[in-house]
Amino acid sequence: MADTSKTTDIPKDILKLSFEDALAELENIVRDLEDGRGELEGSIKAFERGTLLKRHCETKLKEAEARIEKILPGSDGAVGVEAAEFD
Repeated sequence: MADTSKTTDIPKDILKLSFEDALAELENIVRDLEDGRGELEGSIKAFERGTLLKRHCETKLKEAEARIEKILPGSDGAVGVEAAEFD
């Protein structure tokens, strides 16, 4: 389940993005910042948006992990909860 204290300050347009779309936008922001494109104020705004996109992606991953934990079968075939690890 998502921690609402972390998502309340994330803009609605970001909350609507899928994990893949948010990650793609974040990658573009990082690439632009690394290349030194744009002016300082624009870079700061891009960095702020990137921070929000990162938080959104982290929330989406935690939600997916929680869903996976609920459906993992046990050794006897019964569905049980087991911690999932992502490397």
